[in-house]
Amino acid sequence: MQIGLLGKTNVGKSTFFSAATQTTAQIGNYPFTTIEPNVGIVYVRADCACKHFGITHVHDLCVGGTRYIPVKLIDVAGLVPGAHEGKGLGNKFLDDARQAQVLIHVVDASGSTDIQGQPVPPSTHNPLEDVRFVEEEFDQWMKQILHREWQKLSRELESKSGKIIQAITQRFSGLGIVEYDVESVLQHLGLQTRKPTEWAEGDILAFVRELRKRTKPIIIAANKADLCHDLGVIDDLRKVHDTVACSAETELLLRKAAKAGLIDYLPGDSTFKVRDGVSLNPQQQKALDLARKVSDKFGGTGVQAILDAACFSLLKLIVVYPVEDESKLSNKNGEVLPDARLLPQGSTAKDLAGTIHQDLAKGFLYAVDAKTKQRVGAEHQLKNGDVIKIMSTLSRG
Repeated sequence: MQIGLLGKTNVGKSTFFSAATQTTAQIGNYPFTTIEPNVGIVYVRADCACKHFGITHVHDLCVGGTRYIPVKLIDVAGLVPGAHEGKGLGNKFLDDARQAQVLIHVVDASGSTDIQGQPVPPSTHNPLEDVRFVEEEFDQWMKQILHREWQKLSRELESKSGKIIQAITQRFSGLGIVEYDVESVLQHLGLQTRKPTEWAEGDILAFVRELRKRTKPIIIAANKADLCHDLGVIDDLRKVHDTVACSAETELLLRKAAKAGLIDYLPGDSTFKVRDGVSLNPQQQKALDLARKVSDKFGGTGVQAILDAACFSLLKLIVVYPVEDESKLSNKNGEVLPDARLLPQGSTAKDLAGTIHQDLAKGFLYAVDAKTKQRVGAEHQLKNGDVIKIMSTLSRG
């Protein structure tokens, strides 16, 4: 599972990355601060299965019945116009982002950076332009992949009666795109029955745009929302994409303060509390007062809400807990609910086995639903919050 962090330069991508991962990223107010992609681990939140069973659960990633599930986050070089033509670090950016299942597009909601990522007075740049520009660069890059051999591909399909779905899927295999995605888009646009030689430039662009929307869904992180003169821009962004107002700088401050033992704060909390017995200096007090104003205004910093929405609202993933002892809800070492897996809706018991080890899937016999105590077959569709034991003829490893 990988989330891509998109956006032009200087909108706070690296700050968002540092806040979300608690990993130091190079942050600076100039283009291409991020050259090599920063890769880190973030955590999305879900109700832990321990709530269902009403048990006391001791686990590093379960806090008060909330389970934190690790996901990879990659923050790549900022885009500039013409990136698909190789301007700036465009080709590298797009290549680094290609394997993400979902994309977070960080925009400067305060309008204080122009299309090139240069500082301008607040509210003088429209963030909607950034949304259009980044999507256009991604679409043009995907178009190039397909267009590169389009004439040759078209002639081969006509002369050999090949199947266009397989041919196009092969071109996009590096982006994690499968035949079902291609077929759905062809049907949606009415292109499945047309010969490739009859496709116009507009048809190719429409195809890749729809393919990108379906396979690389985008959520907008309206960053620097606390600096907006008019929050109406957030509503405008929501008309285009799922959008969450956020302040990555505030989240970073709160996580640092929590790590330093100054406050009690967990990612996604709507507020925080200064720890008993802690004496803040004037600078710390001022910073936390500002952070509280942001949290009160937006119901939190928005960073965790964006990560959660990317996985559960856009990708509609479910959380499943594999165990080896369904009666004790544990692994062989006695650890209760030791693992939580993110799976697509519609995943089966055998799919879960494959995420643990391919041998388990190959020798799959049946599974046991720990909640109902019933045996289920390989094609049994899993539900969010299921606790499942896999029985297999082949042991792991």
